[in-house]
Amino acid sequence: MTDATKTGFSRRSFMKAGTAAGFAFVGGAAVTGFPYVSSARAQEAKTLRYLGTAVNQSTEIAAKVKEDLGITLEYVPVTTDEVTKRIITQPNTFDIVDTEYFALKKFVPTGNLMGMDAKRIKEFDNITSVFTKGEIDGKKIGDQGTAPWKVLYLEGNKSTTFSASPTEWISLIPTTYNADTLGIRPDLIKRPIESWAELLNPEFKGKASILNIPSIGIMDAAMVIEATGKYKYPDKGNMTRDEIDMTIETLIEAKQAGQFRALWSDFNESVNLMSSGETVIQSMWSPAVTAVRAKGIDCVFQPLKEGYRAWATGFALPATLEGEKLDAAYEFVNWFLSGWAGAFLNRQGYYSGVLTTAQKSMEPYEWAYWMEGKAAEQDIKSPQGQVIALKGATRDGGSFDQRMGAVACWNAVMDEDAYMIRKWNEFVAA
Repeated sequence: MTDATKTGFSRRSFMKAGTAAGFAFVGGAAVTGFPYVSSARAQEAKTLRYLGTAVNQSTEIAAKVKEDLGITLEYVPVTTDEVTKRIITQPNTFDIVDTEYFALKKFVPTGNLMGMDAKRIKEFDNITSVFTKGEIDGKKIGDQGTAPWKVLYLEGNKSTTFSASPTEWISLIPTTYNADTLGIRPDLIKRPIESWAELLNPEFKGKASILNIPSIGIMDAAMVIEATGKYKYPDKGNMTRDEIDMTIETLIEAKQAGQFRALWSDFNESVNLMSSGETVIQSMWSPAVTAVRAKGIDCVFQPLKEGYRAWATGFALPATLEGEKLDAAYEFVNWFLSGWAGAFLNRQGYYSGVLTTAQKSMEPYEWAYWMEGKAAEQDIKSPQGQVIALKGATRDGGSFDQRMGAVACWNAVMDEDAYMIRKWNEFVAA
C-alpha cells in the first residue's frame, strides 16, 4: 500500500474532490489551468449498468458497493431468457452481466462478451473447485448438462470458442450457484416427500407447479420422469428429438389432466404460489423458499433421493468495454468476491464462488448452519433480518458437501435447443 492509501487519502479521492468543483487547491489557493474533467463524466465511469435477473440484484448490495467503492449500480432486471437475448442482440446496453453458465453456448460464439482476465481477479485461485475441477474434496460430482468446468475457460480475450484446458481467459467469474430441488409445504402435505416423481403424483392434482423457463423446466421434467422409472436419459442436458418428444408428451398429458396449478417464470410468482397455498409442491429456488419462510410459513427445499439439479451464475463483460469503465467493472467483481456479498447471498441459501472470504464475513453460528449442516445455535435470520429458522433447526439437505456432492445434472443448452423450445411452447399452449 502507498502512504496515500494508508491514510485513506488516495489519488482517486483527491481527484474526486477536486474535479467535483472543477478545480483544485494547492497551498490554500485556487490553481487554474488544469484540463477540465466534468464530475458528470467521472460519475459516469463509476456507474455500471448491471444486467441480470432480479435474484442477485439487491438494494443492500448496491448500497454497500456504493459505500465501499463509490460505484453506482444501475440494475437492469429481466428474465433469464431476456438476459440471453440482450447479450446477443444489444450488447451495448449493459456494462456487466450476471448470467448462467448453461447459456454460454448461446452467446460466446457471437463474440459479444470478452474473456475476463484471471490475472485481474484477486481471489481467482480461491474459487471453489466445484467450478475449476468439478470436485468437492477430490470427489467428482455429477456432470450431465452444462457443468461450469466444461465452459469456464476461453481460448483468448476475444475468443468465440471454449478451451478444454485451463487458460487465463475466463467466460464467467462465479457469483452464485446452488443445488436445486422441489419446494414443498409440509404443513399442507403432511407426509414425507422423498422423490422427484411426486411432482406428477395425482395426489397433488391442481396443487403442483413447474418452472416455465424451457432450458430449466425440461431438466426438472427429466428428473421427474427418471424418478418414475419411465425412462433413463443418457444425458438429461442433451436430449435427442425423440427424448424431447417423450418428455413434452408426458408434461402435456399431466397438464391436460389438471396436474399443474400454474407454470411460473418469475421469482415472485413462485413465492406467491407457495405462500398462498395454491401450490404445495413445485419447482423452486432456494431464496424463494427463504422468502416464504420469512412470512412465517412452513416451506422446505426438499432433499430428494435422486439428487439435485444444479445451476451457476457468473459475471461477464461486453467485448466493447474499455478504459475507466472496464477498470470499474473489474473493481466491482473483485469486491463481490471479497466476502461481504458472498455472505449476504449465503444467507439466502445460495453458495458463493469464494467460500473462504464469505466465511470471514459470517458469524460462526451462521456458517455452521448454512455450510456445515449443523443445528442452529441461535435463530437464523435472512439478510433483511427476518427469522427464517429457529434455534436447533438444520438446513434442508445438510452441509455444502452433502448438497453439492449429490448433484445429478446441471442446467444446460442442448444441441437440439431450438427444437426443444418449440416443443416446450407446445406444452405451455396445451
